[in-house]
Amino acid sequence: MNRLSCFLLVIGLCVGLSNADLKWNEKNSVFFKSSLGRNNVLKIHCTSGDDNLGFHFLRPGQTYDFSFHDSVVRTEFFCDLWQGPNFKFHASFMAYEGGGLIVHYGKKNFWDAREDGIYFTHGKEMPKLEYKWK
Repeated sequence: MNRLSCFLLVIGLCVGLSNADLKWNEKNSVFFKSSLGRNNVLKIHCTSGDDNLGFHFLRPGQTYDFSFHDSVVRTEFFCDLWQGPNFKFHASFMAYEGGGLIVHYGKKNFWDAREDGIYFTHGKEMPKLEYKWK
């Protein structure tokens, strides 16, 4: 009887998991949006322990994003943002942190650069001011 119960449990789990809307292979994403004034350009530079994503320049209303899988060790993306035209205002921050004991799938971090600072949300709530320009 124990073998039959185990077999039925395994079959039930397989059927349940195959029908579930799991995002176990979905990449995590970081999104940037420029909501700066009309003459300001947003300059973005992000790096991780393994990757240098280069410099990206956004005009107001434009977006930039990148996607990746968490590492089982640790995943961190550190970003520098400047607002132009002279790029004298700057902000540095951890744009994504994950991996390690808890691996994320499908996590989304939204960053919105505005005149008064950098706003953050996961997309489910209103963005909140996280960093001021220096």
